[in-house]
Amino acid sequence: MNGAKRPYVVCHMVPSLDGRIVTTGWKLPPSVLGEYERTAQTFNADAWMIGRISMEPYAGKARVPSRQVPHPIPRTDFIARRDAESYAIALDPSGKLTWKSGAIDEEHVITVLTEQVPDDYLAFLQSKGVSYVFGGKTELNLKRVLEKLRKEFGIRKLLLEGGGKINGSFLAADLIDELSVLVAPIADGAIGTPSLFDAKEGKGPARHLKLVSFEKRKGDLLWLRYKLKR
Repeated sequence: MNGAKRPYVVCHMVPSLDGRIVTTGWKLPPSVLGEYERTAQTFNADAWMIGRISMEPYAGKARVPSRQVPHPIPRTDFIARRDAESYAIALDPSGKLTWKSGAIDEEHVITVLTEQVPDDYLAFLQSKGVSYVFGGKTELNLKRVLEKLRKEFGIRKLLLEGGGKINGSFLAADLIDELSVLVAPIADGAIGTPSLFDAKEGKGPARHLKLVSFEKRKGDLLWLRYKLKR
């Protein structure tokens, strides 16, 4: 582990040869998804994290009711469960996900919010048994979020499977310990679509990596593992 007060973070993704990550239109065989899941399982992670848009199909759709007693809800973390074998974590700063329950296939749900979300939404999450932690007033402090996940839920290893902006934000904050990519045998070439890391416009935060291993997998996938040099 990294020895810090946060989980060890592995960014695990399937990019094209040119680093694109929007798989729509690639027409990859089902075996690719199978290889992705199999390689992910080798990390024995305690949790996985994605963004709001990617989480929407898992969350489902429910109605957020207005409360009958509109007393203020304090902006303190709500821990519905601490003993889950695995956790599904959503970065949802504005509180848009309408969860049907507090679990995804036995994995307990944790959502990461900012303090600007309305009280009705917090009451809704509590009623569904969804744990939530605050990452800041209006913007997420990712380091603070990770420290809370370690302290409150005992998460020691986390798979980061976000979009380009989320991955880029973690990279910019130097919060990625390991990079695991299954390079798909596709040259995308789509200008303007998300890439593996999209930290900011212009020059990004260059990070040096050390190759740990490489392996050919089914479907002409190439599995590359790197650790971040520090």
